[in-house]
Amino acid sequence: MTAVPTDVNLPRVLVVDDEAPLARLVASYLERHGFEVQVTGDGSDAIARARQWHPGVIVLDLGLPGADGIEVCRTVRTFSDCYIIMLTARVEEVDKLIGLSVGADDYVTKPFSPRELVARVRAMLRRPRQDTGPHGAGASFGPLSIDVLGREAFIDGEPVALTRTEFDVLAALASRPNMAFSRRQLIETVWGPGWVGDEHLVDVHIAHLRRKLGDDAAAPRFVRTVRGVGYRMGSGQ
Repeated sequence: MTAVPTDVNLPRVLVVDDEAPLARLVASYLERHGFEVQVTGDGSDAIARARQWHPGVIVLDLGLPGADGIEVCRTVRTFSDCYIIMLTARVEEVDKLIGLSVGADDYVTKPFSPRELVARVRAMLRRPRQDTGPHGAGASFGPLSIDVLGREAFIDGEPVALTRTEFDVLAALASRPNMAFSRRQLIETVWGPGWVGDEHLVDVHIAHLRRKLGDDAAAPRFVRTVRGVGYRMGSGQ
C-alpha cells in the first residue's frame, strides 16, 4: 500500500488493485499529471479510505480478494458520489454491466494504457455540470421533477437515488426536451468531448435511469428511444 501526503489543493484519486506493480504504475502516471494518489489492494481498506479521504475518483479493480470491486462500489455509493472507473480483466459484457449497475461511471478492460486511464480520469474531473437552458433551475415532466441546482430528481415528490452520471444524463435530456440526442452527443455533453471508449456505455446508464424512474422501456414516459438516432425526453404522460 502507498499513501501520498495529503494536499487538499490536488484532485484526489484512489487506486484499488491487488496487482501491486500495475497499481504503482498507474499511481505514478497520475502523480506526474498533478493528482494526489493513494493506493490499496484491499477492498475493505478501500472503503475505509474512501470514507475518510474523500477522493474525487476511484479507479477500482473488479477482481479484488475479499470484498470485490462490486461490493466496494455498492458500499461506496451509500456515502459518496465520487466518480468510479471499474477495471476488469474479464471481457464478458455482463461483468461491465454488473459493475455499472451498482453505480460505476465508466469501465476500462485490461490490458490498458496508463496514459489512456489518466486521460479518462482527467476528462471525468473536467465534466461540465449540466446547464438547465430555458428551464432555469428545474423542470417537470408529469410526475417527474428535476432540481438541477440541487441535483435532485423526484417522482410524485419522492426523491430518486441517482448517481452523478445518471443525474447528468437526465439533466442533459431535460435541458433540451424537444431534441433527440445521439449517443455521441450525450457522450460529449455528459462525459465531455475528450472521452474515448464504448459509446454503448450510454445505453447502460439509460437502462439504469429508466429502472430507477420506474419507466417501462417498451412504453417509456420519461426517457424515450428515437429509433436510429438515440434518446429524448418524454412528457411524463
